[in-house]
Amino acid sequence: MTDAPRLGLRANLPQFTLLVVVNAMVGGMLGQERTVVPLLAEQVFALSAHTALLTYILAFGLSKAVTNLFSGSLCDRFGRRPVLVAGWLVGLPVPLLIIWAPGWEWVIAANVLLGINQGLTWSATVIMKIDLVGPERRGLAMGFNESAGYLAVAVTALVTGYLAELYGLRPAPFLLGLAYAVIGLGLSAVWVRETRGFVSLEARGTDRRSLREIFVTTSFRDPSLSSVSQAGLVNNLNDGVAWGLFPVLFMVEGLTIAEIGVLTATLPAVWGLGQIAAGALSDRWGRKRLIAGGMLLQGAALAWIAAADDFAPWAVAAALVGAGTAMVYPTLLAAVADVAHPSWRARAVGVYRWWRDFGFAVGAVAAGLLADSFGVRVAVVVTAAVTVMSGLVVAVRMRETRPGPGAVKASL
Repeated sequence: MTDAPRLGLRANLPQFTLLVVVNAMVGGMLGQERTVVPLLAEQVFALSAHTALLTYILAFGLSKAVTNLFSGSLCDRFGRRPVLVAGWLVGLPVPLLIIWAPGWEWVIAANVLLGINQGLTWSATVIMKIDLVGPERRGLAMGFNESAGYLAVAVTALVTGYLAELYGLRPAPFLLGLAYAVIGLGLSAVWVRETRGFVSLEARGTDRRSLREIFVTTSFRDPSLSSVSQAGLVNNLNDGVAWGLFPVLFMVEGLTIAEIGVLTATLPAVWGLGQIAAGALSDRWGRKRLIAGGMLLQGAALAWIAAADDFAPWAVAAALVGAGTAMVYPTLLAAVADVAHPSWRARAVGVYRWWRDFGFAVGAVAAGLLADSFGVRVAVVVTAAVTVMSGLVVAVRMRETRPGPGAVKASL
């Protein structure tokens, strides 16, 4: 940092790069569960009902959604860096609880803490990058942030699958998560610098709103922000289904744990790799077409997964789900930052992330009930249909938000 801070990616490259690395650690904390925990539920804790299996995703989604809702206010009140450090402190016990869990309730408790960890740390890194780069490269910045996080999810899902195959489901896969937590805490406490002061460089005037007003505007009143919020919810709804049900579907069809690890990693790998390009394209082409197109692509690929029955077609379909998600994920965050005034942008991001991660909870309950009643494939087909409908809502209701002469701004 210099004594006279300036907006821009190049001007703040060292700190921006450090935050990318920190967010990779955040993603790794999530990735430690993607392959192994669904298998723990079935093989160690004998949870055969899909609804019971998905309780840990429900716990994660609810705790993360609530944390997201207040994370922006906490960042505005106490600063971004203290929120980031607090998130890592909450995350430290997560892998240990899963390693030592004598019953499923310990895994649920670990996922409550994981949700708080993710809500605080991921929100803080998003907001800090938005603070640093300014409006011109916002999509690219969000692409780097989300790419780092979800590439780490993918790599960790793959590595933990192989560790589980070689050494068993516990403790080896979760020692990797413990390493992420220690490294992330160390980097955040020692090297990360506060970015709240950068907001004044971008803001023109003030726009004082309560959290209630921001919630109503972001969730319902503003056509662009509300379209973004529902798309975020549906996106994570289908990701919750992928997280909880795909490993079970693949195992029932006779795939090995290592093969399941590859498939589980494919979706977030493509998702992670594609987000840098998608974020940059949204800065040039606009946000709306990427969001609508990405949701439609996800829906079609999910339907393919429901119809397929072998490793190769599942791998292609998982890659397409990842590509659609890559188109959507950084672009949704950039759209929120486009519309919200800098003085309440952090809280608007928190509200959007509340809706987005509430999708985990909705997906866990709905998919679990559908899978128990009608089977896993039916649950995936219904998820595909809901995802397509979400893309159509964006196509019809959302306005283009990319900064420019006609940029959209939220109004009460």
